Amino acid sequence: MEPKEAPAAYKIVHGTTHDLADVRAFLAMLDKLDSNPSPEARTLFDPTEELVVARAPGRLDVMGGIADYSGSLVLQLPIAEATLVALQCDDSRSLTIVSLTNHPSREVAFTMSLADFEQNGEIVPYELTRNRFLADERHRWAAYVAGVFLVLMRERGVRFDRGARLLIASCVPEGTGVSSSAAIEVAVMSAASAAFNLNLEAREIALLCQIVENAVVGAPCGVMDQMTVACGEPDRLLALLCQPAELLSGVPLPVGLSVWGLDSGVRHSVGAGHYGSVRTGAFMGYRIIADLANLKVVQNPAGQTLKILDDRWHGYLANLTPSEFEQDFAARLPETTTGADFLRLFAGTTDAVTRVHPELIYAVRQPTAHPIYENFRVRFFAELLHAPATERRSQLLGELMYQSHASYSACGLGSEATDLLVKLVRNVGPARGLYGAKITGGGSGGTVAVLGRRDAEAGVLDIARQYERQTKNGCAVFAGSSPGSAAFGYLKLTKGI
Repeated sequence: MEPKEAPAAYKIVHGTTHDLADVRAFLAMLDKLDSNPSPEARTLFDPTEELVVARAPGRLDVMGGIADYSGSLVLQLPIAEATLVALQCDDSRSLTIVSLTNHPSREVAFTMSLADFEQNGEIVPYELTRNRFLADERHRWAAYVAGVFLVLMRERGVRFDRGARLLIASCVPEGTGVSSSAAIEVAVMSAASAAFNLNLEAREIALLCQIVENAVVGAPCGVMDQMTVACGEPDRLLALLCQPAELLSGVPLPVGLSVWGLDSGVRHSVGAGHYGSVRTGAFMGYRIIADLANLKVVQNPAGQTLKILDDRWHGYLANLTPSEFEQDFAARLPETTTGADFLRLFAGTTDAVTRVHPELIYAVRQPTAHPIYENFRVRFFAELLHAPATERRSQLLGELMYQSHASYSACGLGSEATDLLVKLVRNVGPARGLYGAKITGGGSGGTVAVLGRRDAEAGVLDIARQYERQTKNGCAVFAGSSPGSAAFGYLKLTKGI
């Protein structure tokens, strides 16, 4: 009996791996897909048809965090861990999505017709699709993928005459505050742009992916995650002024300094109540300040969303300076208010992705103060980064991170686990080359960013071990960086001859 001939390997006909180990591993997995443990993956692709591969990393929030939705400057680092997507066009005009990430409450495969996004000749509203995914926890993850196609149809008028088969593999851990959701959205959007010849630029991809998260998934995130994942450069902090999404020149860390991430093991969700309540409280504060500053407010009779005619701060809370906030407004803001009382007095806010719920009690003063002070901290941080890294400057950078962490906690977005990690970093301190630490992203758990000398990794690893001993939680360490999706580009693959 003659030995069975090995199947042909995929050949790259466009793009480069950038010598990234995760890309090489993903391509090797595609070559052996017929023996993959997942039966859905084994039969997903037609070996005679072209594949498009896109990649998007997670991100580490060094400074800025939740102040993005108020117009702050933010500084973000694309990390080494990434999501990879292989996409093949499908004449059936359906979406077939297979995830290689195991999760006990999910099914690994999801299929739907693109016709489900159409009704009576019109594209269906976002709310209809969002409710469909929220109703079935097993398929909720697929909203991040299928939502890309709905957003392209609604926002860019794309008519998909063909469907797509998608295979997703991710090394970006979920719920850790390093933007696993943005990595999936941007990788899928990048692959779709290449496969369907849409020619979307990186910034546009990021803005469209924010709509996926806000409107289809239902998470009220700002734009910094998607912008970093799409537009970031390796080993440089992406500087983004979120008004609404102005990319500034990337900022390299001073020679001799590095940033790490420590995963607390406590999972969080941007869609969770604490983050949404703090965001709503900040927009409530801006609405009250507008009234105190005699700014004109235009009400929308169809809902709570308002427009403030603001030529003083140009529509962004973060543009207030700390001094004018403290002198003119801080004492005049309520510490808390009920949603009902706020709506009775002020009708609504300018935030299109959250709603004020009458039955809830909202903190107002501290969520309003946070982005004002955070924007000042981030701007100071960025200025310090442009100078050589002296010991004094490094300690100032660290203090700004500690202040940011304390402000998160004052807003109610801290956690015992992340507080412990920050305390351990402070205890080790400059003597071992560690200068500062802060909770990242949406808070309430997740990852802590740590700033230190480049030779201080042993101290970071020691902190991870101390944390594991004290909490019995694992503590993964994020180290290194990689290109955003635009810098990576995309691969086109065909079977070799």
